[in-house]
Amino acid sequence: MEHAGKHALVTGGGTGIGEAIAVALAKAGAEVTITGRRADKLAAVAAQSPRLHALVMDVDDETSLRDGIAAAAKARGPIQICVANAGIAEGGPFEQTTLAQWRKMMTTNLDGVFLTFQAAMATLAPATPARMIVISSIAGVRGLKNAIPYTVTKHGVIGLIRGLSEEFMRRPITFNALCPGYVDTDIVRNQLPGLMKRFDVDEQGAIAAIAKGNRHHRLLEVDETTAAAMWLCSEGARSINGQTIQISGGQV
Repeated sequence: MEHAGKHALVTGGGTGIGEAIAVALAKAGAEVTITGRRADKLAAVAAQSPRLHALVMDVDDETSLRDGIAAAAKARGPIQICVANAGIAEGGPFEQTTLAQWRKMMTTNLDGVFLTFQAAMATLAPATPARMIVISSIAGVRGLKNAIPYTVTKHGVIGLIRGLSEEFMRRPITFNALCPGYVDTDIVRNQLPGLMKRFDVDEQGAIAAIAKGNRHHRLLEVDETTAAAMWLCSEGARSINGQTIQISGGQV
């Protein structure tokens, strides 16, 4: 019960990595606010523990985000653990990428993290310890073909945590990024039909094609990213600040 008495916020907490981290934090004693746009998904996760609290919130909407986080803090206290996980992943050739697609990716994956951290930090007194974690991607430390806007946003959030770690260096708050490779989640499996058609393979062939993007040629499991997040939230990681932790099965 390491985090008993703490309030954690996990955006995109209704599925995948966000859900796994939220459940782990609740098991460790934290009161966890999980946010997302789909009430049914959030309710299903919240049913797993009385310490999980669903909040319908859209990181694309500044008013929704600021009001939602303020309400969560009023109900459960300052946000000492904030996991900015909400994001979208879409791809396509650079020449065919529209400005609207570019802006949508920036709004969700970059602006949403900026606003989440700013609103969460507004709930903290200067002396309150806190951990701010963003779920970036292996695309944040290398180029990703046919996903230029996504790659830019994941590089951008790494720049954000590096800047924040410098600006708040003397406060008891840390900022770090997790950079997983391809994880076995809905966001990855949703790409399978397109890959099956594109490469004329079955589902297992499509999974193998994606897994080749990880150095050990297998999809990651969500518990691998969850374990890294829980370590960053631990007392032993109190001096880990401004770092990018790659979870990809090998060097990048």
